[in-house]
Amino acid sequence: MPAVLAAAALLLAAGCSAGGEGPASGAGRTTATGTAPGTAPSGRATASSPPAKGSVKVLRTVARNLKTPWGLAALPGGGLLVSSRDDGTIVRIDAGTGRTTELGTVSGVSPAGEGGLLGIALSPGFASDHMIYAYFTSASDNRIVRMLYDERKPAGEQLGAPDTVFKGIPKGFIHNGGRIAFGPDGMLYAGTGESGERGLAQDRRSLGGKILRLTPEGEPAPGNPFPGSPVYSYGHRNVQGLAWDGRQRLFASEFGQDTWDELNAIKPGGDYGWPKAEGRSSDPAFQNPLAQWHTDDASPSGIAYVNGVIWMAALKGERLWRVPLDGTRAAAPPQAFLTGRYGRLRTVVAAGGDKLWLVTSNTDGRGRPGKGDDRVLEVEVR
Repeated sequence: MPAVLAAAALLLAAGCSAGGEGPASGAGRTTATGTAPGTAPSGRATASSPPAKGSVKVLRTVARNLKTPWGLAALPGGGLLVSSRDDGTIVRIDAGTGRTTELGTVSGVSPAGEGGLLGIALSPGFASDHMIYAYFTSASDNRIVRMLYDERKPAGEQLGAPDTVFKGIPKGFIHNGGRIAFGPDGMLYAGTGESGERGLAQDRRSLGGKILRLTPEGEPAPGNPFPGSPVYSYGHRNVQGLAWDGRQRLFASEFGQDTWDELNAIKPGGDYGWPKAEGRSSDPAFQNPLAQWHTDDASPSGIAYVNGVIWMAALKGERLWRVPLDGTRAAAPPQAFLTGRYGRLRTVVAAGGDKLWLVTSNTDGRGRPGKGDDRVLEVEVR
């Protein structure tokens, strides 16, 4: 990156709050494209790499007037489940009509700051067991539960009592992590934060500042890099997005502090540097990000993989980033879309083919809600 851009980025960083989740800015700006400063060198793209430049088209607004939406899970055969961080509820959205129905309230959720009802995921056996997994902040910790979903019951009563699968993840007013997803191997992955206590990220005995890999029952998954431990990778500040490519390689987005946000290719047992390193480092002990952004441009949340590209939602950056991949490297500089058009973007989920579900985050206390916020968008991407 040219020195003048680096200097400007550092000057902007001085005004950022820790975690990069500052108030929304620039609402109403026109769509913009651009590249991220400090992108890791990618080498020459292979013939199978996606195009360096892409496109984004918003097809429609699926649902409006959601309150603090956080996680999204797509139901087999249609329908979307969306969690509300502050209300502790899960709603079902008819993807055709946008009609919302409340399933119920997840008991035990204790929202405060960045904590509350966060990520949700469907059981790998959802077609037969009808189980929904959820990551939430309780009065004592962050934990993962599973609940039976019975759509035959009346609205508001369709969620069974939470069964705690895993607990003891450090909680805080900030940096609670919260993204969960089942991987191609059928294991449950969870991104956690260091809850504002930096030292936890490097402590492999702690569950804070980690990516965890668990069985669906909440036990350390077979083949984990540290025997008997749920820890899959460490040295993270606040993991917010998880996605796998077509070769079952894991990628994760992560909040930096004041300088660099990160998109990482995850290596089992890898140390991602926090708090000793933020962004790229010359220390060979740490895994370097495949792309990094100034916190004003990103503050990344969810990510999704579609046709060789990682799509990353940005909160403070109020944009959708496109990162084409060449293996576990960036094949070209990241490209930004929707800058300022919809405010803060929280969650992005592959919707099949060349489409994404995109969730905004303007009613979370840090955005500036517009008429109809928050919403779920259907987006076509290339």
